[in-house]
Amino acid sequence: MRAAEDQIRSLPVTSLVAVASHSFPKNPTLREELLRRYPNSTFNETRVPLAGTELVSFLQGHPKAITGLEVLDDSVFSALPALKVVSKYGVGLDTIDLVAAERHGVSVRWTPGVNRQSVAELTIAFMIWLARNIDSASRDLRNGTWTAGHGRQLSSATVGVLGCGHVGQTVARLARAFGSRVIAHDIQHYDAFYRDAGVVPVSLATLLAESDFVTVHVPLDSSTRGMIGASQLEAMKPSAFLVNTARGGIIDEEALKRVLMRGTLAGAAFDVFAAEPPADTELLLLPNFVGTPHIGGSSTEAVLAMGRAAIEGLDDDSRAISSKNRPV
Repeated sequence: MRAAEDQIRSLPVTSLVAVASHSFPKNPTLREELLRRYPNSTFNETRVPLAGTELVSFLQGHPKAITGLEVLDDSVFSALPALKVVSKYGVGLDTIDLVAAERHGVSVRWTPGVNRQSVAELTIAFMIWLARNIDSASRDLRNGTWTAGHGRQLSSATVGVLGCGHVGQTVARLARAFGSRVIAHDIQHYDAFYRDAGVVPVSLATLLAESDFVTVHVPLDSSTRGMIGASQLEAMKPSAFLVNTARGGIIDEEALKRVLMRGTLAGAAFDVFAAEPPADTELLLLPNFVGTPHIGGSSTEAVLAMGRAAIEGLDDDSRAISSKNRPV
């Protein structure tokens, strides 16, 4: 991490905004738009996430920050008395301790749903990929084997949407456009959406038992961590598929591996993992598992939308989120 240390030592003392996110600076449009508003902004040029003392050193003295995957907890806020505003690049809030932020007088700014279309389209792509066994067919063709495939259509499938916030609703509408029967479960009531989109609200037990595809779109917090474990996986159809483009840690990956290896679940596709990058190559190499490196919100359009929302959040206190009004 010598590059990070060298950059931290050379920070301009006049900078009002520190961009800790290592991916934000890679986009020249976002850099230019931020610099027009805050000319002396400081960017994390290391291309790696910062954590602990390196993160504190990078943010030191800045009243405003844009963060992405960086973990901001009580120890970080305690060490940064000058920090007053944190604007989130992205939609996940699991890396920010909102209670600690409030305790230290830091306003956290967040814009929900800015990457919904990007994540929803990847979710549908995963469903088609799994349903038509594209991975295996492509691999066979590259190896010189011409194998007639089968698979199924989304139009005849029941899609179960677990979590009907911004992304979940977009997935539901896209699945309905394919002709799927869509059922959903959420602790919130979305009666108007269910009625308008032709979605049937059900219990979690019913969703697991009836769905040909279960797709997860809940935030990661203490109530959702590990919510899909061994018993929930066993409740799914052996012919069903599981998709997670939400957050790692919601699904027990060890339990998932066991059911995939036994064949009591047809397949799974994950864009997110409990630890990133994931180290369980046994899971990653299973023929009925598809994994991608957290690319759900990384479309060109989504990156610009998330970045512009983060820039606006630096000065827009209407985007403030607290522990009392965070999404559930």
